[in-house]
Parts: sequence; C-alpha cells; structure tokens
Amino acid sequence: MNAVYLEKKAGADALVAGDIPRPNPQPGEILIKVHATAVMPTELDWMPTFNTPAGQPRPFPIVLSHEFSGVVESLGTGAAGFKIGDEVYGMNDWFSNGAQAEYCVALPSALAKKPKTVRHSEAAVVPISALTAWQGLFEKGQLEKKQRVLIHGASGAVGSFAVQMARWRGAHVTATASAANLDFVRALGADVVIDYRATRFEDVVCDMDLIFDAVGGETLERSWKILESTGKLITIVGETTQAPLSQRSRDAFMLVRADGGQLAEIASMIDAGDLRVFVEAVYRLAGAKEAYAHAERGKMRGKVALSIFDDREVSENPKNP
Repeated sequence: MNAVYLEKKAGADALVAGDIPRPNPQPGEILIKVHATAVMPTELDWMPTFNTPAGQPRPFPIVLSHEFSGVVESLGTGAAGFKIGDEVYGMNDWFSNGAQAEYCVALPSALAKKPKTVRHSEAAVVPISALTAWQGLFEKGQLEKKQRVLIHGASGAVGSFAVQMARWRGAHVTATASAANLDFVRALGADVVIDYRATRFEDVVCDMDLIFDAVGGETLERSWKILESTGKLITIVGETTQAPLSQRSRDAFMLVRADGGQLAEIASMIDAGDLRVFVEAVYRLAGAKEAYAHAERGKMRGKVALSIFDDREVSENPKNP
C-alpha cells in the first residue's frame, strides 16, 4: 500500500513516501481504507511513537497519525459492530502504525459511524481533540448545567471543542484566547472571553466550578487560586520547560482514550449542528512534510489534514504538491 513513514527515529523532515505491506486485521480487528487523517507534530515526541509498551524500540517503518476517517475494508475474525462498506471514523492504538497510509487497523470499540454532514477530511480531525474535550469536561470534570467553567486555550483544536461542548451542556463558559481570536471564541458559545495578553484572568474571574486547561505552565499554576472550594481542574498539558508543575497539577493531567460510544454521540452533535468542525488546511498524502511544516507554524483554527483518496478535499493552497 502507499504510505508515508519514518525509516529511523527523526522528525517530520525525514518522512518517506513509498510502498509498505498492507496490514492484515487480526482477530477482533477491523481493516480501514483510510480516506483522511490528521497531522499532530507532538506525536514525534510521544513515547509510543518509537517504543513498545514494554519500552523496547518499535520496528521501522513507523507510520504516524492515529485518528482517521474512512471505510471498513474487511473484518478480522470475531470483529463485530460494523460491516464492510461502512463509513467510520475513530482512533487506533498509539503503539501501532497509524493512518498516514491507504489502510490501517483498529478495534471496533475505537470506531463510530462517520458524521454524515462532513467530509472525510473534516471527520478525521475530530477524534482525538473532541474526545479529549468530552472526557475532560464530562468524565473527569463532571460538568453540569449552570456550573461555571473556565477554558484556557479556547481557540485551539481541543479548546474549540471544549467551548462548544460546555455551552451545549448548559454551563456558563469563560474562555481565554488571544485578541485575534476573541470573536471566534465568542461565536463558539463562550459567555465571557478574556484576552490573556491584556488581562490576567485571575483578576477578573473567581469561584470556578471547573477549569479546563489546554495551555499548561504558568497559566495552569495560576489557575488554582480561582477554583471554588469544591471545584475541579483538568489539564491536558504535562511537564513543560516553562515551569515545574506542582504535584496537584500533575495529578490533574489527563490522557485521552479511544471510545466509540462517545464518538457516536459526538457524530450526532456534529450532524445536529451543535458542534462545528474546523480544518486549517488539507494536503495530499504526498505533501505530508509540507503539512507538518504548516502545522508547526501554529496560530491555527483546527488541525491540518491529509487526504488520501479524494483530491476534491485538498485545500486551494499553492504550496500543496
């Protein structure tokens, strides 16, 4: 199959386009014909990218990207819940080869039917970010109607979903973003928006029931003082070079997991118009290096996607190969 992959431990500039063996679904697995996937530069720093669960080096070639949208190609023995030809979206195992290829394998429990109202390139950028927001707000944060929630990094890939989901739940949403993104975040449903460069958030808000942090560092540490006495803080940012995290901040850290049931609910929200999806740009698979360079520039609304089979989804971008 055609794929983009790494032949050694290196950055995105070392990606190679070529043919590698197509995976075969093992018992309980599903083979997906990948139509689109999303680019996450941080994946190059993740432990599972180059290591097995036991900490041993993974064999090359290594295929990146673990969220995707596509079509069920075949079913391994005992795989249930989907049939050949179903349009699906979801995630696969961090320690396996990802979706920057024509095919990948995934567990049925990590998949859901693709939202009907969006393209594959739009569906592909949803799973990791939307599940992170869902699990942070509703599972770990136990957000309820009329509670006060503060969302840091509200214009980012995760934050933009978090604002919309919190609003959908009926919470009162305060969000921090740059001046250029205040109107954007307000349009997502935030009741109060704060330009974090012009105003220290702790000077204007207090007694938060929940804080959802997608920034980390000093922003995270300053957030503890504005929690209500029984409030919760969740962060998706681990240790950084900005400042050492306190133990309570390390305890507030969460990692996303694949959940097909939650993805099905998210797809229903998208199709109902309750959740908007943002894609920064779409590149062809052969343009993966350029896609990573675009993503690494930051200042984006949504993620950069790779389209594998449908050129109609590729952005009008003269830098696309």
